[in-house]
Amino acid sequence: MQKGLISIDRWSEKSQAYFLTHLHADHTEGLSPHWSGGPIFCSPISARLFPCKFPGFDLSLLRVLEVGRTHPLSLSSPTNGSEVQILVTPIDAHHCPGAVMYLFRGEFGCVLYTGDFRWELKSERAKLAKKTLLDALQGDKVNNLYLDNTYCHPSFSFPPREVAAQQVVDIITQHPNHEIVVGIDTLGKEGLLLHISQALSTKIWVWPERLQTMHLLGFDNIFTTKTSLTRVRAVPRYSLTFETLEALNTIHPTIGIMPSGLPWGLKSPKVDDTFGTSLENCCECKGSATSRIQLETNQIQPPRKLHRYAYSVPYSEHSCFTEIEEFVKIIKPSVVTGIVSSSFYYINPRHYFGYLCGFGHLFHKPCRNFRCEKAKNAEVNQCQSFPRCRSSNKLKERKEGSIKFASFSVRSSRLSAIRKGKCGVKIMEID
Repeated sequence: MQKGLISIDRWSEKSQAYFLTHLHADHTEGLSPHWSGGPIFCSPISARLFPCKFPGFDLSLLRVLEVGRTHPLSLSSPTNGSEVQILVTPIDAHHCPGAVMYLFRGEFGCVLYTGDFRWELKSERAKLAKKTLLDALQGDKVNNLYLDNTYCHPSFSFPPREVAAQQVVDIITQHPNHEIVVGIDTLGKEGLLLHISQALSTKIWVWPERLQTMHLLGFDNIFTTKTSLTRVRAVPRYSLTFETLEALNTIHPTIGIMPSGLPWGLKSPKVDDTFGTSLENCCECKGSATSRIQLETNQIQPPRKLHRYAYSVPYSEHSCFTEIEEFVKIIKPSVVTGIVSSSFYYINPRHYFGYLCGFGHLFHKPCRNFRCEKAKNAEVNQCQSFPRCRSSNKLKERKEGSIKFASFSVRSSRLSAIRKGKCGVKIMEID
């Protein structure tokens, strides 16, 4: 595909068409209400949420694509002006409302960009999305797979979201006289909140902007901004700290719950009344000999008590290792490239899945015994903020150049230890 035709979740370079996978902040960096770079293709739900995310945005620039249907797209060759025909199929990514992956087909072959996704192995919704993808491929091979490799390591194994949601409910029912605060983002984990509401027959408090999003998503009678109507509150994740919980407990008994697949859920520190001053554990490759969390390899991580008032629950909106592996086995791409260029624990997906790809003869199937891995003794250090690391000893951000495979190029981005950024993709020919 020629340079200047298509960009995915990348807004800094000129293209004829821009594709948005979903509206999380790390995928919209560079977008603003004043955007005039060109048409943006997205799912119907993302289009519905756009005015809330970007007030004043020129909605005539949005091109809404029905999910699960193949759409023809006609662009012009930047070199000779000839017509370039592309078929694009948005597929449910089951990550957050509106999230999709994109399959592109044309004379250049097949390219699949997952964005953030979670396809649980036994999820009916994931099975339907898989069928949609295979039907759209029509037997063709995926030449390039751009993969959500957030948790691309055997140490990460999460329960289905329904199981983790019930773990949250169990914590709440075990504390019948406590106020409950659950840390969430501005979009995502709606399924968790709905499960809590239905299981406990209660409304959920959310902040006003989040209530507006809930109404746009069609949840009109479950959420409220009146604290008198419920003891369960969903609060911005960054606001859930040990200090906040300590202060709340001077007023009324309160328990904090952080639903996340991030590594503070892997192994909790020894719980005592003197543990830190905040609820967030950030990750360090190097740290002191004290207050360390060591990676574990248990198949299912139970809830962890991080503090006398705080729990972590392994509720993840990203696929864990076994789910990623199953996905790659289905796709069998010629080339696989991770879209997360670095994180607290970065592994290039080719290390584990190269043997499943077109260049598999160059790779042996890697050992799955975690003890065989170099990262066996990797440790992450407890810092004073959760989920954002406010420690001055941040994990070094990694800045990489252009990674080139076959006839495509991915420009890597810098990334903080906890709030990782997605690099986005600009599909182009190598000059």
